[in-house]
Parts: sequence; structure tokens; C-alpha cells
Amino acid sequence: MHISEGVLSMPVLAGGWALGAAGLAIGLKKTPVKMVPKVALVSAVLFLLTFFHIPLGPACIHLTLFGLAGYILGFSALPALFVALLLQALLLNFGGLLVLGVHITIASCGALCALVIRHLFSGKLIPAGAFLAGFVAIIIPAILLVTLLVLSSYDLVSTATIIMSANLPLAVIEGVLTLFVVLSLKRIKPDALRQCA
Repeated sequence: MHISEGVLSMPVLAGGWALGAAGLAIGLKKTPVKMVPKVALVSAVLFLLTFFHIPLGPACIHLTLFGLAGYILGFSALPALFVALLLQALLLNFGGLLVLGVHITIASCGALCALVIRHLFSGKLIPAGAFLAGFVAIIIPAILLVTLLVLSSYDLVSTATIIMSANLPLAVIEGVLTLFVVLSLKRIKPDALRQCA
């Protein structure tokens, strides 16, 4: 869900930076020092997933794991997302520094939706919650991205439609992957799921 430089309007970019900075500040404040290695590991995985992308017209899709990050890390997912997105912008030229605030905001919304779902689905509902966390963590950011593109320029409606359509199957894949990882961690290392902020 990377947006190129020069696509979004200045008010959208400014709003993205304001929300992204606020979310990052909250995430850093809620991240205890003992969680830093776990945050770093998740951030590295998020960064590496970028290398496996599928070009699709004016966009490309790739696994993001926003939902899994939010499910496992809670608010600590926000610093992990920031580091991964910053490295993607600096090292891989995905997006850019001007749109980084928007990227952080979009990704954070997905991760926080997953956190909310985690708290709503417990006990025997954990499998359904895990799938839904991964699924919604793609759908909500995709809707936000489409909205921001349309707000910036009505000429981007067709691009926004392609992006939304491409993210629907990706959301199902992310849901299944999140479900698999959460159930595996629950069986093998349940402590990894208990440290959620």
C-alpha cells in the first residue's frame, strides 16, 4: 500500500504526518524496554515481506502483516511499522519521505483494528478473531488509501478501484496467515501472545 511521492495533496500529507506522529508517540510511550527485541523482530519481518510483491497495473501488492503485528504487539506495533516503512522508503524507494506519515497512519489503523478484534474475540473465538484481525487489517487500510487518493484527485478513482480490488484476495491470505501464526504461537509459545500492550 505504498503511495508514490507527488500523488497526494498537501493537506492529505500534512494530516497523515500529524496522525502518524501522534500514533508513533503513543506507541513509543506504551512500549516497555523488554518489548524492544520483539518489536525489532516484527519490524524486520515487515520490512523483508516487501521484497515479495506482485505488480498489478499502476500498483503492486504484497503481504503486510499489519494485523499480525497489531495482534501480537498491540500499540507497540506502531514503532515496528514506522521502522519498517522508513527503511522501505530509504533503502527500496517505496513511497518516499513525504508520504511516510500517510503510510504510517494507514498501517497503524490496520494494526489497531487487529488489536481491537483481539480483545473482542477470546477463548474459543480466538481462531475467528485471528482470521478477522488479519483480514480487517488489510481492508481498513485499503479503504483509507482509496479515500485519500480520491480526496487528492478525482482522476485517481480508477487507480483506487484497482487497488481496492487487488487487496480483497490479499486480505483473505493475510487472514489465513494470521490465523496460522496465532494458533502456532498459542500452542508453541503462548507467552508471545500474552505481552500484548
